[in-house]
Amino acid sequence: MKAAILGTTGYTGLILLRLLAEHDDVDEVLPTSSSQSGEMLENVDPGIGAALRTKTETTDGRLLSVDELKPLKPDVVFSALPHMASAEVCAPFFGSSVVIDLSADFRIHDVALFERAYKQKPPREDLLPHAVYGLTEVYRDRIAGADLIANPGCYPTASLLPLIPLARAGVIRGKIFINALSGISGAGRKAATNYLFCERDENAGVYNPGKSHRHAAEMGEQIASFDAGLDLYFTPHLVPMSRGEAATTTVELVREIDDDELLGIYRDAYESSPFVRITPDRIPQTKDVLGSNRCDIGWHREGTTLFLFSVIDNLVKGASGQAVQNMNVRFGFPETHGLSTYGAV
Repeated sequence: MKAAILGTTGYTGLILLRLLAEHDDVDEVLPTSSSQSGEMLENVDPGIGAALRTKTETTDGRLLSVDELKPLKPDVVFSALPHMASAEVCAPFFGSSVVIDLSADFRIHDVALFERAYKQKPPREDLLPHAVYGLTEVYRDRIAGADLIANPGCYPTASLLPLIPLARAGVIRGKIFINALSGISGAGRKAATNYLFCERDENAGVYNPGKSHRHAAEMGEQIASFDAGLDLYFTPHLVPMSRGEAATTTVELVREIDDDELLGIYRDAYESSPFVRITPDRIPQTKDVLGSNRCDIGWHREGTTLFLFSVIDNLVKGASGQAVQNMNVRFGFPETHGLSTYGAV
């Protein structure tokens, strides 16, 4: 099987390299970069060293251009490109390869909602009906037959996994308040003053609160598909760590529900999901899942007010790991192939 990566030199592309290097079902990896095509992969990414040498023999260990990639006919194309650029670069591969897009270009199906969130129309409105939202644990059956998978980002993944089972069961109502903390790698591998070490070290803060963050629209559309009466507010925070994400979500229950019933709801939703761990007896921490493709979910109740706690590695379950998980489901591989279910020590 041949797997291509568009945008190899960003954080998500580099994580994909490492995951595909260890994936037994991937025979060839085709790393691609518009900005550094022709460069030797070992020079661009010394961390990978020679680990990919046997899987990049077709490219002589070089980063390809998109034009060089086209005739190689990859089975799957991972696009780790920026929003609004990904759909255009992926155009030659629609219909011939399975495309797993890690940008937001296909995540929102409502065109007006997309335009409000991103201040422009979707780049490929014609393909939105064919794109399956790649939250694997929720849409596994649809992903298995999809040729265009819109891989969710880190904030929606960490927030929706604890919420959707409750919305689907009809046990929450009214307003949803999500406060999420992300490591700085969630902003991508780019030079910007706000992400410099001196700006972020010993510094934590909120940005784009309420409904102003573009992911609020994405999460709102997903939650509304299970319960249109819910109203979602999202407040993201940048915190001084390189990776990891923790979300605290406050919801109102329709009635008092004990821990056993809540546990039953989550077990019904995720008992066949190897990357979701329910921790009702403790609040999960980001280090628990560092380097893994897991989402841990816990909670605390006070009357009918429920506090949900969820943690992920923003670069793995929040991006590249979930993309590989979606590839596994789509091609009929074991869902855990090439992915870790445990966090780093």
